[in-house]
Amino acid sequence: MNYSFNLVGVSPILSFFYQQQQLQERQTRGIEYVGNRQCKLDRFIESVETAASNQGWNCDRAVDAVIQFWMNNSESIQYWKTRLEDAGQENLLVARVADLPSLRTTFESLLEE
Repeated sequence: MNYSFNLVGVSPILSFFYQQQQLQERQTRGIEYVGNRQCKLDRFIESVETAASNQGWNCDRAVDAVIQFWMNNSESIQYWKTRLEDAGQENLLVARVADLPSLRTTFESLLEE
C-alpha cells in the first residue's frame, strides 16, 4: 500500500488534541494527524512510526512517504517552519499521513457534500 504525507498547518496544542479526540470517536481509519512542536524530520518519522503501528500499516512505506515529502518539498517545509515559529510555543505543526485509498475516499466524500 502507498501512503501520503503532507504538512497541513499550525494549531494550538489544545485544539489539536480536541480534534484528535473527535477523530477517535468517529473511528476514522486510514488517516492520521500528527503534531510536533518542532519542524524536524526525525520528529515526524517518530510520530508516523507510532501512527503506522496504530493503523496496522507498513511502517517502512509510511516512513518512506515522510522522507520523500521532506526531500521534495523544501519550500513548503521552510514555510511551515516559519509559521510555527511565528505562532509561538503553545502550538504544533500538524501533518497528515494517510493510506491513499482512505485519502481518496475522504476527498470524494467532500465533493459529494
